[in-house]
Amino acid sequence: MGGRTGVWREKLALLSSARAGRWCTDMSLVAVPYYQKQHKHFDQSYRNIHTRYLLDEYAAKRRASTQASSGSASVRQSSRAASGPAVGGTVCRLCAKRVGAALQEEEEQERQRRYQSVVASYGEAKRQRFLRELAQLEEDVHLARSHAQGQLDKHAVQHMVADRLAWERYSFKEERMSRAPEILVRLRSHTVWEKMSVKLCFTVQGFPTPVVQWYKDGSLICQAAEPGRSRIESKYGVHTLEINRANFDDTATYSAVATNGLGQVSTNAAVVVRRFRGDQEPFRSVGLPVGLPLPSVIPYMHFDVQFLEKFGVTFRREGETVTLKCTLLVTPDLKRVQPRAEWYHDGVLVKESKWTEMFFGEGQACLSFSHLNKDDEGLYTLRILSRGGVSEHSAFLFVRDADPLVTGAPGAPMDLRCHDANRDYVIVTWKPPNTTTESPVIGYFIDRCEVGTNSWVQCNDAPVKVCQYPVTGLHEGRSYTFRVRAVNNAGISRPSRVSEAVAALDPIDLERLQDAHLEGHKGIVISQDEQEGEVQIPAPPTNVHASEISRTHVVLSWDPPAPRGKEPLSYFIEKSIVGSGTWQRVNAQTAVRSPRYAVFDLAEGKPYVFRVLSANKHGISDPSEITPPIQAQDTIAKPSAPGRVLASRNTKTSVVVQWDPPKHEEDLLGYYVDCAVAGSNVWEPCNHKPIGYNRFVVHGLTTGEQYVFRVKAVNPVGTSENSQESDIIKVQAALTVPSHPYGITLLNCDGRSMTLGWKVPKYSGGSAILGYYVDKREAQHENWHEVSSSPFKERVLTVDGLTEGSSYEFRIAAANVAGIGQPSDPSQLFKCEAWTMAEPGPAYDLTFCEVRNTSLVMLWKAPMYSGSSPVSGYFVDYREEDSGEWITINEAPTANRYLKVCDLHQGGTYVFRVRAVNASGVGKPSDTSQPVLMEARPGTKEVSAGVDEQGNIYLGFECQEMTDASHFTWCKSYEDIADDGRFRVETAGDHSKLVLKNPGKEDVGTYSVSVSDTDGVSSSFVLDAEELERLMALSNEIKNPTVPLKSELAYEIFDKGQVRFWLQAEPLSASASYRFIINDREVSDGEKHRIKCDRSTGLIEMVMDRFTIENEGTYTVQINDGKAKNQSSLVLIGDAFKAILDKAEFQRKEFLRKQGPHFAEYLRWDVTEECDVRLMCKVANTKKETVFKWLKDDVLYETEKMPDLERGICELLIPKLSKKDCGEYKATLKDDRGHDVSVLEVAGKVYDDMVLAMSRVCGASASPLKILCTPEGIRLQCFMKYFTEEMKANWYHKDAKIASSEHMRTGGSEQTAWLQICEPTEKDKGKYTFEIFDGKDKHQRSLDLSGQAFDEALADFQQLKAAAFAEKNRGKFMGGLPDVVTIMEGKTLNLTCTVSGNPDPEVVWFKNDKNIEISEHFSVKVEQAKYVSMTIKGVTSEDSGKYSISVKNKYGGEKIDVTVSVYKHGEKIPEAVLPQEAKPKLLPASASAPAN
Repeated sequence: MGGRTGVWREKLALLSSARAGRWCTDMSLVAVPYYQKQHKHFDQSYRNIHTRYLLDEYAAKRRASTQASSGSASVRQSSRAASGPAVGGTVCRLCAKRVGAALQEEEEQERQRRYQSVVASYGEAKRQRFLRELAQLEEDVHLARSHAQGQLDKHAVQHMVADRLAWERYSFKEERMSRAPEILVRLRSHTVWEKMSVKLCFTVQGFPTPVVQWYKDGSLICQAAEPGRSRIESKYGVHTLEINRANFDDTATYSAVATNGLGQVSTNAAVVVRRFRGDQEPFRSVGLPVGLPLPSVIPYMHFDVQFLEKFGVTFRREGETVTLKCTLLVTPDLKRVQPRAEWYHDGVLVKESKWTEMFFGEGQACLSFSHLNKDDEGLYTLRILSRGGVSEHSAFLFVRDADPLVTGAPGAPMDLRCHDANRDYVIVTWKPPNTTTESPVIGYFIDRCEVGTNSWVQCNDAPVKVCQYPVTGLHEGRSYTFRVRAVNNAGISRPSRVSEAVAALDPIDLERLQDAHLEGHKGIVISQDEQEGEVQIPAPPTNVHASEISRTHVVLSWDPPAPRGKEPLSYFIEKSIVGSGTWQRVNAQTAVRSPRYAVFDLAEGKPYVFRVLSANKHGISDPSEITPPIQAQDTIAKPSAPGRVLASRNTKTSVVVQWDPPKHEEDLLGYYVDCAVAGSNVWEPCNHKPIGYNRFVVHGLTTGEQYVFRVKAVNPVGTSENSQESDIIKVQAALTVPSHPYGITLLNCDGRSMTLGWKVPKYSGGSAILGYYVDKREAQHENWHEVSSSPFKERVLTVDGLTEGSSYEFRIAAANVAGIGQPSDPSQLFKCEAWTMAEPGPAYDLTFCEVRNTSLVMLWKAPMYSGSSPVSGYFVDYREEDSGEWITINEAPTANRYLKVCDLHQGGTYVFRVRAVNASGVGKPSDTSQPVLMEARPGTKEVSAGVDEQGNIYLGFECQEMTDASHFTWCKSYEDIADDGRFRVETAGDHSKLVLKNPGKEDVGTYSVSVSDTDGVSSSFVLDAEELERLMALSNEIKNPTVPLKSELAYEIFDKGQVRFWLQAEPLSASASYRFIINDREVSDGEKHRIKCDRSTGLIEMVMDRFTIENEGTYTVQINDGKAKNQSSLVLIGDAFKAILDKAEFQRKEFLRKQGPHFAEYLRWDVTEECDVRLMCKVANTKKETVFKWLKDDVLYETEKMPDLERGICELLIPKLSKKDCGEYKATLKDDRGHDVSVLEVAGKVYDDMVLAMSRVCGASASPLKILCTPEGIRLQCFMKYFTEEMKANWYHKDAKIASSEHMRTGGSEQTAWLQICEPTEKDKGKYTFEIFDGKDKHQRSLDLSGQAFDEALADFQQLKAAAFAEKNRGKFMGGLPDVVTIMEGKTLNLTCTVSGNPDPEVVWFKNDKNIEISEHFSVKVEQAKYVSMTIKGVTSEDSGKYSISVKNKYGGEKIDVTVSVYKHGEKIPEAVLPQEAKPKLLPASASAPAN
């Protein structure tokens, strides 16, 4: 036993030395959870490269051992073979074993030496490579330090030289005499919002330079006490105290004391810090959240970092991709040394993962998300760290739910985490989704997936109501990922983001490992179980307790027994209802290996006690101590609703919402905030992931819209009830100090004073500007002096008390209720000398409105200095911002102080100036305006014109970007409207109307409106005479109302001949009245005139049963409905009345006719697809006795079958219509109720229309033209369903119509139309077209008879012509010979026939196909080359046989066979058979026959 233990330890030591690199690092992991840090969550190839290398070495050793064993076996066989003859076949096994063991031991030692050599070589190579890389890195760092130090030294020397030169210049310019401190610009009080920065400034002069100290409520301010809270600066006599992120405690009186050897002065100001209601603000829409960790490593270089472009508040949806990017300017720009960039998500450092990717370099820092989930929502902060400090930027990323798989299903859960992982157990927690627009969540399903597979298994059968679930049944050593799905009444949500992989391992196993060192610097790792000795049956577990209690399950936890022994442990759990005295084993089927177990299926309301037993292969321990009674119940409840909700202004698109925490906030996970447009009751979620603080900035709101907010709290059990709604708040920017004025211009100077003008700040801070503070300083002086301690209201100021000939510069600061804004940049130097030029001074206050893509309106104010004569006009110049050449817009001076500039380039940037003109010439140009970008603002609205409900004409404008300081300014011809007698301005919220009190022609003109304290919102409207007339007409209609009519008075004739007069107005009130007037006489409702009115629809009607000649005249309806009136008239006189009367009488007769059998539709016709004419009619009101007949020209027209009157349709088919079918066709109906007749005359135009209709069918069915050659020439044919020469058919040759002639004849048959070209020649080549006209369309078929087609047709024609000539002139029989002749022996036989041919044919007789020799017995005679006869004298029986005669010339001939039968005298005469004329057989022409 001891030997085996020693061998095992030696092998383990060898393995540990081979794994030196791994074990050295693994020993440090004893202090951290093994299952979280050491286990790599891969599939079956989870081992790392070094481990696989060791396993390969181990496999090689096994193979070598197997080969050694086989080698020793061969040695033993050889030794047996060698010793066999000596010992008579006996083998020495002991010797063979010793030899084999020795060989194996030697080979093992050799392999160990080789292996150790390889390991040593590998380690040495790795160490040398590391040393080389380290040396290279040190060299790079040294070079970077040297370069950076050189740059810093260079900059330091430059700054030192510049400071020295500046001091020398200052010492020469300043007065050398000593003087006590004097405060030139005193401190000013400020009121700011919490978390804003505030800067206190004052200016002091004196010599020697005074020493300044700052006090807060009498206590000296020390920057070192709170680093970063405040900053004190002193530069060129201007001393500043800047308080960063002021809080409520910074509200105090601040004093500044300046002291030198000649005296002391002081100034003080109050700082008031206002705060939002609520105590906490850990996060803001911008700025770094409180509590970000300080960086552990800061780059040793000093970098100046400026953000050029920043990512803003971002809105995305789950499943999308997004990149948060900042563009940076880093100074100095070193390739090898860079500041460090860190990203934080809600204060937690972001690390790269499969969901996120970070990039920093090339002047930008990016954080990319490949697949967004709601887990990614939150505040993201970019921090750039160096020795120079921290530069940071923050913005919120909102992630909305993806579209649900089922309409109405909830969003996916989020923030899925795994806790307390063990061998077969893990606890999964998550956060619930926001269900603002969906039904509440009723539970969750948890799924698990083993790493390396794609198979998801649902862990729970019924939905879990709490956001926490213990997952059991895991396999030890395997890794798992989890996901959760929410369930509501509509369906199941999308799954949450997959959790991080977690391994099913016991974290206590690593704690039981110990490092043991052996001799020779070898070490092994042994388990504490091996030192506990031999433990058979384990001890019972200890510390059994309930670590988690809920309504559905209880989680039991315990400590493993000590000692536990070497054997694997498992546990059994037993439960018992308190007082029952019986125990029931919970996990009887499967043992538990983790010291934790979730017990389900507990009876509700009953207390239980539990105990746990340990077990190994030797047996089961005694039970543990019994737990205290435990009852399955929810230990936490849903939180109560949050308290009061307050909303306050933040920016133009965001609002700050804060609330009081709920009274019961057990295990609170956070809050959800919802918003709704005031009055809509349509709620939308503001955040999609619970926030853990009670203040939130809601972004993405509509400027100027009014909203209400509510909040609900969230914990693992669910969400609370909604809080009370906040007060209605309008989305506007919060109040701040105004921006600085700009465009300071010198308007006039008399040598002792200067008149200045400037432009209002671009941003007023959200409240009206109360005034301006103006500072001045003389040239070459650095100290500023207040012009006045009180603010100036106007933007034109005359500064007195100046020294003539001196130069001054000025700066201006604006003030509102929030405080004094930053001063403007110093103006240019203005020299104080009197203006005496004859030309006018500069115009000033250039402003722009109605900026669109290609046009704008420019306004300015008249010069303060007019020169020697009044200003008569202005020139306006412009140029592109980067161009140097000015272009004058107007050729002649304009007398107006406004001008609309058009035809500018969209997207271009322009600057403008104005030059005033008087009799002396063109004056000094104004200051160049600010650059104007030619681009219409998104969502630009225009002025609209209309008429209100009272009939007032108005111009309206709406602006959603208004602030508290904004107001509408209406102008006519760009001059403020001051005539209150003609106009009235009505403003409500973000809408303003200019009402015309007494509209008239003098109101025609251009009206404009502008909204102050916005980004140039303005518009104009040209009210011309035509538009004013339209509005006045509409106004008159409203002031003098009429009952609107949907339709004027009209008539309608009913089927029985009744006449209905009616009109329809808009719906009438119950008190509305009406009158019918005929020929100035009112008629009332009665038998002759049935009158009624439906006030709900406004329909008024009158029905007259019998309309006669007496009813001619004028019909009028008058309507009164309150103040509204209207009437409508209808004049029925003369032809108009006669037409109505005739139609009414016709309708009456028609009604009577339809009482018996009648034609619902009279005779009509159409043409079938077979080109037959079909007559049709429809009958109605028939019965069995009704008789139907077809007549043609009053003669009964017989048809194959009688019409089916039950179908109501009767048809008569006229096949292949022709002239003979013309006539009068009648259809008659008759029974005892009456009769009816329908007549159709098929003649004239009707017949022509029928032919055209047949032409349409035939033309559509016409085939392509075919070529047919005849002996007479070439024939072109077109086949169709039917053809008659009455159709409008024409032939064309080369687009010229062909007239029938001897050379070209046209014609046709029933189904064919043809063109015969007789004796064709080359002139007949070309395109031939056959055309049928159907009265509307032309149906054409064409053929190109030229080229090969013509040649082939011509050849065929010539061949046929020759064949016809030959056929005409060849030798042929004209008749006379019978086919059989019977004659009695001794008689004379004469066979005679007539022949023809040109030239005369040759006649040859044959007997039995042999030539007959002419003799006395046989004689042949030909007379006139026409009559041929053969005579046989004295006929004998030998003369019986077949006789043939051949008639042939050069064109061919014929041959006739005659059978002669000779019978003897006295024999029975053969039966007489009527002889038939012998049929000739054709003989071919001779080869030498000429072709004609």
